[in-house]
Amino acid sequence: MQQMMEQSNTQFSETTQRLRDKKVVDMMPNKRRLVEVPYTATLAHTMNALVANQVLAVPVAAPPGHWIGAGGSMIVEADRQTGAVRKHYIGMATMLDILAHIAGNDGDQLMVDEGGIHDGGFDLEHKMSVPVSSIIGHCLEGLSLWTLNPNTRLFNSRVLSIIDCMEVFSKGIHRALVPLDSHMNNVSGVELVESASSYRMLTQMDVLRFLKEHAEASTELNGILSRTVSELGAVTERVYAITDRTKVIDAIKCMRIALLNAVPIVSSSPANEDDHKQLVNGRGRQVLGTFSATDIRGCHLSTLKTWLPISALEYTETISASPLLSSNPNAVESARELVACRVDSTLAEVIDKVVTKHVHRIWVVDQQGLLMGLISLTDIIRVLRHAVMSETS
Repeated sequence: MQQMMEQSNTQFSETTQRLRDKKVVDMMPNKRRLVEVPYTATLAHTMNALVANQVLAVPVAAPPGHWIGAGGSMIVEADRQTGAVRKHYIGMATMLDILAHIAGNDGDQLMVDEGGIHDGGFDLEHKMSVPVSSIIGHCLEGLSLWTLNPNTRLFNSRVLSIIDCMEVFSKGIHRALVPLDSHMNNVSGVELVESASSYRMLTQMDVLRFLKEHAEASTELNGILSRTVSELGAVTERVYAITDRTKVIDAIKCMRIALLNAVPIVSSSPANEDDHKQLVNGRGRQVLGTFSATDIRGCHLSTLKTWLPISALEYTETISASPLLSSNPNAVESARELVACRVDSTLAEVIDKVVTKHVHRIWVVDQQGLLMGLISLTDIIRVLRHAVMSETS
């Protein structure tokens, strides 16, 4: 028995040591080549790239010397041998940018009713024919282009060292570029200047997936993950929602104004007091589903025109049952499942749910299924980083 315990302790020690040797680049061993679009690509082509590669955002590349990078960044791709700059990444295009453009206040008036789309000069094909460079900056993330040094260690001598390399993800940035052959090997954490021959994308989901897979090798990390989301302060209690009678086009407009990637769909007020074209306070209401920017991703323009007048709830129920419309055909069977947790759920349980179900936020409900708040990937990384800092201070 003692020999077995010693062997187990030795294996645990070796696993822990291997984990402490991990770097940022190790969180992306199976990452494929970076999916990007040129600045001249139309929004229709950009959406096609998102669909074909099953990604939520793409960096936009332009010729060097003609553009100011997002947030003043200078992130370029250069020839490995000569150092000559080939392209400059000028920003990020996301589905929310595209939705913001569709619902934008640019003089086009979209007239939508049960009879379909008509009048007002609204031309969806024209809107989707503009170059992607024209929509960068509609949403904050498009102007937030960062790189992470691939050689930054994830662990110091005791616990996770996400103080530097994960700081950007704790502030609402969902993804960052990682150069594979960085020339800045002595710089840790986040950079706004970088030149490399190729890049990969690291996302918040990649980070949480890595932590989920390796948590057992860190006693300190396990102690944090076993605490409840309420205790850690991960729950955002103020949550905006749309009702079960909100139309798709109005949901898109609401998300554009509030810069939200997703909203819960809640039951209408019994007193019929809701304005179904506006966001409502979702707290205390029954959650019926989720409407996300990614729900539009797999919908062809001709099809989208017919879906805009119906309710968002009906739309989400339809795409969940159709592999042709679902952005993730492999998950059709569970697409209608509402991913939720309780205030007394542990952080480990929440991370397991968001990673397993591949969702970017989780609704917090009470025992009756009434909405109490939400937890985003940003919230998870924020409280995890804060807890680690508290443990090491």
